[in-house]
Amino acid sequence: MNDAVRPQGIISIAILAMGGEGGGVLADWLVDLAENNNHWAQTTSVPGVAQRTGATVYYIEMYPHSASPSGQLPVMALSPFPGEVDIVLASELMEAGRAIQRGLVHPSKTTFIASTHRVYSMTERSAMGDGRVDEAKLLAGAQVAARQFISADFSRLAEQTGSLITPALYGALAASQRLPFSRAQFEATIERSGVGVKASLKAFAAGFDAAMQVLQPSPEPIIQVDPVTLSLYSSVGPKLQALAQSLDGKFVSSAHEVIASGLKRLADYQDVGYATLYAERLIEMADALTSAGVSKNLTEEIQREGARHLALWMSYEDTVRVADLKTRRSRFQRVSQEVNLSNSQLIDIHEFMHPRLEEIADTLPVGLGRWLLASSSARAVVGRFTKKGRVVQTSSLSGFLLLYFVASLRRIRPISLRFATEQQRIQVWWTQVISLLPEHADMALEVLRTQQLVKGYGETHARGWRHFEKLMAVLPRLCHQPDAANRLSALRKAALADDSGQALDQAVHQLVPT
Repeated sequence: MNDAVRPQGIISIAILAMGGEGGGVLADWLVDLAENNNHWAQTTSVPGVAQRTGATVYYIEMYPHSASPSGQLPVMALSPFPGEVDIVLASELMEAGRAIQRGLVHPSKTTFIASTHRVYSMTERSAMGDGRVDEAKLLAGAQVAARQFISADFSRLAEQTGSLITPALYGALAASQRLPFSRAQFEATIERSGVGVKASLKAFAAGFDAAMQVLQPSPEPIIQVDPVTLSLYSSVGPKLQALAQSLDGKFVSSAHEVIASGLKRLADYQDVGYATLYAERLIEMADALTSAGVSKNLTEEIQREGARHLALWMSYEDTVRVADLKTRRSRFQRVSQEVNLSNSQLIDIHEFMHPRLEEIADTLPVGLGRWLLASSSARAVVGRFTKKGRVVQTSSLSGFLLLYFVASLRRIRPISLRFATEQQRIQVWWTQVISLLPEHADMALEVLRTQQLVKGYGETHARGWRHFEKLMAVLPRLCHQPDAANRLSALRKAALADDSGQALDQAVHQLVPT
């Protein structure tokens, strides 16, 4: 055999996929596609080092037999080289961003195919505030970075067809026509695999059609929208319709979706009466905005942020809420879908529960809860059962019934210690917002946003509450500063950036006058 050479014209493909998504199968399909259609092919892979810190990168190169000099084999690379990859497929939007960051996508060369769904990273999940990456910026960056960008929610298409995401991405690749193979040749590769052929072909077809919609979009149909469908009360269901209708006309249209979501969330969290309390507080804010003569743009922002943050605080997380969410039918269905559970398989779900004595007291009626916290003997007895956490198997009858009983305590939540505490805190915060509207509306908006600090339960909630109290304590000293709103915003961001509180302490020292 003559010396090997690396000729021009090799087609290079990089696949970024997370564990369990079938990235290796897709790479094998591409090798099979090439080798059964007169091409040399080679695949390598570099696994990610940890969960959601980086996907496995599968790299494929292929080259036609007809272009190889007689007796010579092409030299193929073992890993992608920045700026030299013809096709990049990303199974999730953050992985698309990583591909761009690595330089794998080039504006004059690369066809970029990416799914727009998100699997949030640990840093996004653990952030004290909203740590999510801006999806719009990722999509805009991908559009600019690539020669051809094809995006769709391929994960949703895969779920609808009962398959993995990779067949849908494979279909989108076929539609892009960047490889010298027909659709029939792509489909023949799936058929040769002999595993999950029917579902894979359905996902392939769905991905192909979605890509064609991007490449050759159909004209948008003209839809006549009944003005009634845009009203606030049209999407909340029959039980909340009268309540939502009482709010209609008091809020800008851009706030309707947030308010409707808040009403449904609080009715689900407690009952219609609790959603009514939410509506009453919103009306109080709307009337105050009208009386204060706040500008239109600021009024719109305050209404949206007020509706959002009030609903979040009123649906605070407690042991009852956690137990309720963990025992819902929808949760078991979601977990089954995530692990692709078949009808012949069983699944066990284990929860690690470690309630503190404070969470137990919070669940009890006010008097009993305060007695438990104040009584050293009672604390000692209960404390024996809270030193160590326990694992509860939610999928077992005993484990399910235990959490179901805790969830049933929702009926007595309005007389619980935690409910009384949170309602008192919410009312003080809300009154502060209303009082600032006449003269310091921009400051009122920032006070609304401080709710971001008060979330979670257990130590997470206690830590956030300490930060919140610190901000409220310095509020009187900030109100008379010309840039008070900006200073409070900076303090809030400092508190969210560091859960130890050191960044907040430094910011208070720098920004708050003594």
